[in-house]
Amino acid sequence: MTLSVAAILAESALRRPEHPAVVFDSRKVTYRELWDGARRYAAALRERGIGPGDKVALLLPSTPHFPLAYFGVLALGAVAVPVHALLRADEIAYVLKDSGAAALICAAPLLAEGGKAADAVGTPVLTVMEERDTRAPRLDALAARSTPIERQVPRDPGDIAVILYTSGTTGRPKGALLTHLNVVMNVDTTMLSPFDFTADDILLGCLPLFHTFGQICGMNTCFRAGATLVLMPRFDGPRALDLMVRENCTLFMGVPTMYVALLDAARADPRRPALDRAFSGGSALPVALLDAFRETFGCPVLEGYGLTETSPVVAYNQKAWPLKPGTVGRPIWGVEVEIARADVEDRVELLSTGELGEIVIRGHNVMAGYLNRPEATAEAIVDGWFRSGDLGVKDDEGYLSVVDRKKDMVLRAGYNVYPREVEDVLARHPAIAQVAVIGLPHAVHGEEVCAVVMTHPGATPCPALGARIVAWSRERMAPYKYPRLVEFVDAFPLGPSGKVLKRELVSRLSGAERVAGG
Repeated sequence: MTLSVAAILAESALRRPEHPAVVFDSRKVTYRELWDGARRYAAALRERGIGPGDKVALLLPSTPHFPLAYFGVLALGAVAVPVHALLRADEIAYVLKDSGAAALICAAPLLAEGGKAADAVGTPVLTVMEERDTRAPRLDALAARSTPIERQVPRDPGDIAVILYTSGTTGRPKGALLTHLNVVMNVDTTMLSPFDFTADDILLGCLPLFHTFGQICGMNTCFRAGATLVLMPRFDGPRALDLMVRENCTLFMGVPTMYVALLDAARADPRRPALDRAFSGGSALPVALLDAFRETFGCPVLEGYGLTETSPVVAYNQKAWPLKPGTVGRPIWGVEVEIARADVEDRVELLSTGELGEIVIRGHNVMAGYLNRPEATAEAIVDGWFRSGDLGVKDDEGYLSVVDRKKDMVLRAGYNVYPREVEDVLARHPAIAQVAVIGLPHAVHGEEVCAVVMTHPGATPCPALGARIVAWSRERMAPYKYPRLVEFVDAFPLGPSGKVLKRELVSRLSGAERVAGG
């Protein structure tokens, strides 16, 4: 039995060869052109020794180069390892080393960090997007001179297709192993419901393609339907509204901050796109915002829930059932979601309807495990259930509400920020004796990253030091990770085991005057 994620693009290229797959700037790329280009990328990669099972890292923005490289890698039977485009060199080097990447395909504008990372760990680099002074071979130029491979290499459904790096409160990022079956089933299932994709749909692709929401829910599901993806590498409200109007977008997928920006843009621009439906994920969308969007754009916003480890969709509000604002709907087809006792680690004890506990998931969407981390895999997948680390409740109609996070993860503008990882970097600052990183409520970003700091003797807590810590952090961490807020304390509130009580810090500091940095 064979199954490949590459078939998502290959089959649509057979069915709708001349239909636009991607719109980028003023250029339309047809399905035939995109699949032909992906097979040329595959041929060029094969010439450089890449084959089935090899891991290839992709450090690429949301331009047509991403699907060309992604499906080129998958067509070879290799494994795609998308890398967050905002990471710094040390963070990229970690992913390259941990994944055992045989090559890095890096966009020329990202070579400053990507090239440095690849040099540090000895990973060969191939680049795309023309720029002067590029030492690395140009994959796009090599591909243009290559004969496309004839067809995709067959894969077993259980073979790994994609490694997406997530992170836990234990520190270093972990590579979630998604199989061809995981991705294809999530795409096939969600295409029907909740996304209800048809070949005539046009999706604004403003979510980054390196991220599971933009990559699997957006790009892959769109291509599976034979629909059109309008790429937008950098999101801003006015331009997103203009693009949706100009390209007749029928469908929008975004995180809450994007909905805020679109509503702001709509106040200054009376034009409205022909949106049929919109989907939200990443963090909770306030019901008032959901209502305002529906009134302004004339289409429902369906809210859902997913995780990188679940390929990603778990549950969604779906057209088949009444919309329940404030919930993330019901589980998608073939997936079970239950609530388990959060304080029992070694087994899954399911709770009754209406009881608060940890959200656990079972089904075709659960990853194969974490790369090189059998212990972390055993902690996450217990009795056949994936433990999400999120706290939730199910009502008597089966609708799921995500109440809180068991883990101390911060959700800033739809990006996951893991405090332990940020704390590990901040601990190297000469003025910091101890630090706890928390998320504080923020009107635009949902949550803002705040460093709560105890200083070394001799370092005077003051706004100027806070600003210096912010600036120092900005140089060492991705833009979505570093703390914009710094608060100084004489002592931390501690629990019985000596653990910092972060929830207490959050309640104490929410609404307090703080030192902010840009």
